[in-house]
Amino acid sequence: MYEKDGEKYFVVDSHTHYWDASPANWIAGQEQYAKGWIDCFHAYQSLGPPETHWSIEHFQKYSADDYTKDVFEDGHVDHAILQSTYLKDWYTTGFNDYDRNSEIAALNPGRMTVNGRWDPRDGDEGLKAFEEEHKKHHFKGVKLYTAEWKGDSRGWKLTDPEAYRYLEKTRELGITNVHLHKGPTVWPLDKDAFDVSDVDHAATDFPEINFIVEHVGLPRIEDFCFMATQEPNVYAGLSVVVGGLMFARPKFFAKVMGELLFWVGEDKITFGSDYGIWEPKWQVEGLVDWDYPNDDYSDYPRVTVDTKKKMLGLNAAKLYGIEVPAECQIADPAEPAAREDAELVAGSPA
Repeated sequence: MYEKDGEKYFVVDSHTHYWDASPANWIAGQEQYAKGWIDCFHAYQSLGPPETHWSIEHFQKYSADDYTKDVFEDGHVDHAILQSTYLKDWYTTGFNDYDRNSEIAALNPGRMTVNGRWDPRDGDEGLKAFEEEHKKHHFKGVKLYTAEWKGDSRGWKLTDPEAYRYLEKTRELGITNVHLHKGPTVWPLDKDAFDVSDVDHAATDFPEINFIVEHVGLPRIEDFCFMATQEPNVYAGLSVVVGGLMFARPKFFAKVMGELLFWVGEDKITFGSDYGIWEPKWQVEGLVDWDYPNDDYSDYPRVTVDTKKKMLGLNAAKLYGIEVPAECQIADPAEPAAREDAELVAGSPA
């Protein structure tokens, strides 16, 4: 829990990782891709404050103790959600698969949620495996990587017929949260495979599922905002937005946040540090202190303490059924993704 100026913030970091990208985990013959991937991630870390930068060796494989200290002890996080990313074409045991993530979750009981994943290119066998995994782990969410390479395939779309089969199974199993990487390209993946254009089609057809678009489709921020405002079950995940822009590009950060607040609304924005690319401590503290830099941004919604409480934890807590202490709640919070409350711009005249 983070406290500032008498206000208490319950923090849910809804986008974290516990990866192993060390050379020992690189698949023979795929080293250039395994190395290029983690080097690209490491370059993104340079967008944060200099004192938070890690050596490449530490960045490739940090320990469970590092995670616990950086996220929970120092990072002000009350509950963390681990997103599973496999990339098993490049990493022998995967980049950070469910089994690896479960190890660290076991060390922090009650404080972590581990999400599953699926890939529609795995066909019938993958569908059966996903169902069996859910029976064992009771997933509340999944993380999808539409740009992930698999054999000769260099990505897929939510609108693919096979993807719809998996979404139907996700709905059938009662899994309500689907996180999508739709944002900056990570080498060597293809930019077009991260496009947000397939999200609204699926969101309309699966209204029972919340689609949390991580990285808000950057650099396609306008495309995302205009799509998300019409789809009440589409959320904006702030991973990369805060870590990548708040320190390095403060003016652009203000524009992105303003667009999100204007079109998507404060009830549909969730915080994610994207650890271990960036540590949550400076992001949480910076977001609590943040406001627009000047009157040039006066046509965007104002940012209040309640706005920040929702974004930092309350919205994600509702999506995942996480209990929030009474002292961190706000008066009469709006329900996220309520269809009857959806409108083009909050408070706009009819």
